[in-house]
Amino acid sequence: MKQKLDRNTIAMRAAKELKDGDYANLGRGLPSLCALYVPYGVVFQSENGILGYGPLVMEEDIEGAELHRVDAGGRFLTPAPGMSFFDIITSFTMISSGRFITVLGAFEVSERGDLANWNAGTDTLGGTIGGGMDLAVGAKRVITAMEHTTKEGKPKIVRECTYPLTARKCVNLIITDLAVIDVTLKGLLLREVAPGWTVKEVQALTEPKLIVAEDIKEIEL
Repeated sequence: MKQKLDRNTIAMRAAKELKDGDYANLGRGLPSLCALYVPYGVVFQSENGILGYGPLVMEEDIEGAELHRVDAGGRFLTPAPGMSFFDIITSFTMISSGRFITVLGAFEVSERGDLANWNAGTDTLGGTIGGGMDLAVGAKRVITAMEHTTKEGKPKIVRECTYPLTARKCVNLIITDLAVIDVTLKGLLLREVAPGWTVKEVQALTEPKLIVAEDIKEIEL
């Protein structure tokens, strides 16, 4: 079986989209790993009321973690100069301002950029309704970081989402363990593929028809 990118490598590629001076909010799970790889100067915000925090606390350092310093996903974080705390109303006012780039996980993304990343808590997937909706409609750019298929091998990039929608036509860029795909008005533009994978193989695991970029290349970190 061909090798796919692991979760840390997906996060590393997603972090490449963040630049010095950007304000960013990272979703739960895989997206939160981006905090380990971002360049200096990216300012992180968490919807539980924190702005300007430092890297996540690694497992080997967990004994020294401050129990009250956690992001919205419950991950321990480190302080940074200028870090501030505020109430939830202020936090969601920031999120709705159009100033943030957000990296979110997804159960499904449609060919139009519709996002489904929550459920009603009736199965084991997690991700109940919450700040993701505000981020999806309020951010200036939405990036999804996820596996390309389910554990059963079914496409997560689909023509129409079957899960309840978080927001319509909100996703700008899809980064998976197989590909980097732009969501455009003409359709899904395949820009990068994982090392060792072909366009044909990626297409076979993607429900909508992909447009192949003229300068398509292997995923770069």
